[in-house]
Amino acid sequence: METLPLLKKLSEASGPSGYEGAARKIVRSLWEPLADDVRTDALGNLIALQKGSGPEPRPVIMAAAHLDEIALIVTEIEKGFLRFYSLGGVDRRILLGLEVIVHGKRDLYGIIGTRPPHVLPPSERSKVLFWDKLFIDVGLPEEEVKDLIRVGDHITFSTPLLELRNGLVSGKAFDNRASVTALTLALETLGHQEHAWDFCAVATVQEEVGLYGAITSAYGVAPQLAIALDVTFAKQHDDSAAGVFELDKGPTIAIGPNFHPQVVEQLRKTAGALEIPHYIEPVAGRSGTDAWGIQIAREGIPTGLLGLPTRYMHQPVETMSLRDIERTGRLLAHFVARLDSDFRPQWEDENE
Repeated sequence: METLPLLKKLSEASGPSGYEGAARKIVRSLWEPLADDVRTDALGNLIALQKGSGPEPRPVIMAAAHLDEIALIVTEIEKGFLRFYSLGGVDRRILLGLEVIVHGKRDLYGIIGTRPPHVLPPSERSKVLFWDKLFIDVGLPEEEVKDLIRVGDHITFSTPLLELRNGLVSGKAFDNRASVTALTLALETLGHQEHAWDFCAVATVQEEVGLYGAITSAYGVAPQLAIALDVTFAKQHDDSAAGVFELDKGPTIAIGPNFHPQVVEQLRKTAGALEIPHYIEPVAGRSGTDAWGIQIAREGIPTGLLGLPTRYMHQPVETMSLRDIERTGRLLAHFVARLDSDFRPQWEDENE
């Protein structure tokens, strides 16, 4: 598969937390030719199984990338205009003037507006606007708005993917459709390789509101090992502090209490063997990603995390490198292919 059209298709799809159906349908169509079985569980997680070649009963490795995106939700219809609130971690500072799609009985384009600065007191002109000062205008009469839109309908940002220079791209929902893209590339690669373990790719739901898809899918799949894929922070023009990473220099491999040391070491060895550039990302506590929900599911699951450096996270202009997506998919696929049937992550004191 070509990375750019794949990412574009996934990025521009609608899939807020709890309303992932449109995006899930696209991913299912991509995964069905690559897997032995594809199913949707009770919460909405999409789970694709690609059987390994090792002796049965085969161990299972689960790779998870969340499918949902941050978005908005209609809270009130007032004189034909829509009041709304955050669905996930939306930053109010970026909302004014954005184009959106309201997913009512049919999709309606709208814009986010407020009173112009000319009519505001000077003290209010430089303040970040609160939710009650913002509204969405879809350009229709009040009665037609009430007929087509209901309180509770979801709203997504209308931002097409934009190609920048030097292999960089910008768009909405790269958090975390870029990781779903990498996961899809890994499924495709593994389809042409021998791998002893069963490989279970999961597009999880409701990560942005609480890691719920990771927790439930990990419980249901019950893997012996898991890798989560998500975005991490990239350097910007005004940000060179520790904990941010250059674009187009490969993914990050997280290290810390959320991640099993032997899983981290295997990821590092695989990246080294394939000469894939990468960073080591120290995470002092819970990672805030699907890796945290997976690690503490059931009796505990040895877990790792691959991160895609991303600028302007949780904005509709998230920016990253296509090559980093491809490197992440390649690293994941070869990590899975290098697992021996009898490998099980252990702690150092288990053999003492």
